[in-house]
Amino acid sequence: MFQRATERVKLSSYIKKAGFALLSCSFLLPVSAQAEGEVNIYSARKESLIAPILETFSEQNDVVVNLITGSADALLSRLRAEGDASPADVFITVDAGRLHRAKAAGVLQPLQSEILETNIPSHLRDKDNYWFGLSQRARVIFYNPETVDPRELSRYEDLVDAKWQGRVCVRSSANIYNQSLVASMIEADGAEQTQAWIKGLMANLARPPFGGDVDLLKAVAAGVCDVTLANTYYYGRLGQSDLASDREVYAKVKPFWPNQGETERGAHVNVSGAGLTSAATNVDNAKRLIEFLTSQTAQEWYAHVNNEYPVVKGIGAPEMLAPYGAFHADSLSLSKLGENNRQAVELMDIGGWK
Repeated sequence: MFQRATERVKLSSYIKKAGFALLSCSFLLPVSAQAEGEVNIYSARKESLIAPILETFSEQNDVVVNLITGSADALLSRLRAEGDASPADVFITVDAGRLHRAKAAGVLQPLQSEILETNIPSHLRDKDNYWFGLSQRARVIFYNPETVDPRELSRYEDLVDAKWQGRVCVRSSANIYNQSLVASMIEADGAEQTQAWIKGLMANLARPPFGGDVDLLKAVAAGVCDVTLANTYYYGRLGQSDLASDREVYAKVKPFWPNQGETERGAHVNVSGAGLTSAATNVDNAKRLIEFLTSQTAQEWYAHVNNEYPVVKGIGAPEMLAPYGAFHADSLSLSKLGENNRQAVELMDIGGWK
């Protein structure tokens, strides 16, 4: 369905670690007036995770899609520096916290769309329509069934129990996914209780924070620790990997859906999402594109190729995660993740989360 059929999607990328001075002079899209049938995208998603579905949009709508990919922070800095002269019409990034930063930086504008309001639940989009969630990922507990009985697990909050001392792995506090998890806990449990949770979690680490989510999953499989926190789509990708070693990690590690009790808030979820830039000139095409990304075609792509959960009801779960069943997800407005981000970072710093 998503074979490369045209050359209308023009792809470019730059190294994530490149300095802003390099990025600011690397204008790969024209700053002059745009052609009638095009749309320009700045995307923090890797080309392989976005380009094929953009090609489908291009084919179906006869619109040229110009894509620049890079790190979320670099692209946001670029949008701010370019201001009204930015060629970008759409900003795509991961994590509601980053989407909130883009809104706060003034690089997005509201987008009114009955299609988006119908397709996307209100808690998965900005309350003022500055950004819209396009796919979901749950940040849950993963465990090694050889060393952990799942009946020992229950809530995020219970990872501070003494029985987990020396058995937990986490990545750094600089990671936006961890910051957003903490931001959600501030909303659910309050700052004081969240602060105590952070200190207790740090006391139970098998080793200081390290690596990325895949590294953590591999550490659990290797017995470095027994439990970790990771996003579900990383796990799904391991199961689909061409590498036997990755598939072995998928087989050795299992997800656990936390906070599932009747009175519990549910598992923490976050989104990848998009917004209309404040400098957009191709507004109609940008709107059509964002709406298209909530279509059945696009939502199935997110689920079955990217291993992310759809935001639109009625689309099946990712194949590599479906065996673990449905789960109750937190319905917290994801705008709160951005609003609570500063306090979350402060609490993590005070609590010794490096």
